[in-house]
Amino acid sequence: MVQDEFYRIGRRLFSEHLVGGNFGNMSIHDSRESFLITRSGSFLDDPGELVRVPLFGDVPPEASSEWRVHRAVYQQTRHKAIVHAHPPYAVATSLVHDEIIPIDSEGKMFCPTIQVAVGEPGSRELAEDVADCLALTSLCIARGHGTFATGKTLEEAYLYTSLAEHACRVLSMVSSFR
Repeated sequence: MVQDEFYRIGRRLFSEHLVGGNFGNMSIHDSRESFLITRSGSFLDDPGELVRVPLFGDVPPEASSEWRVHRAVYQQTRHKAIVHAHPPYAVATSLVHDEIIPIDSEGKMFCPTIQVAVGEPGSRELAEDVADCLALTSLCIARGHGTFATGKTLEEAYLYTSLAEHACRVLSMVSSFR
């Protein structure tokens, strides 16, 4: 069941400190005409009722404030799921780099370059930049804001989220040894 996947992935994101409080959001593109997204202000480890957002037209007011990014990604790519999280090392690294080059083996293998998107949270500018980045890959980081990771499922998008945080943590550790 779709709701169960949102709960499971939300709990995992929260337990691994990839989100805190009621920050972050998730969605699944389940039809040609719409997608399901978490509610504005919901806690990902207990997201509650999901909101259906059309790919075109009016958006319900209770939809996550990042609905523009999710909509733009679904309109411009073939991705089926999105996780937006606020992993602290990824956020910090995005403040000092325009693109992030992982040096750990998993990062090199699965995401050799992580683009940093720009724009204010919830803005059309951010939506367009993230969608452009995700047209070519499954992961990007919005500068100072958080990761947007995609996949065929929320679990796959979660894995890219975790990968980004791990890669940025390794970069931070290595730079502290220099």
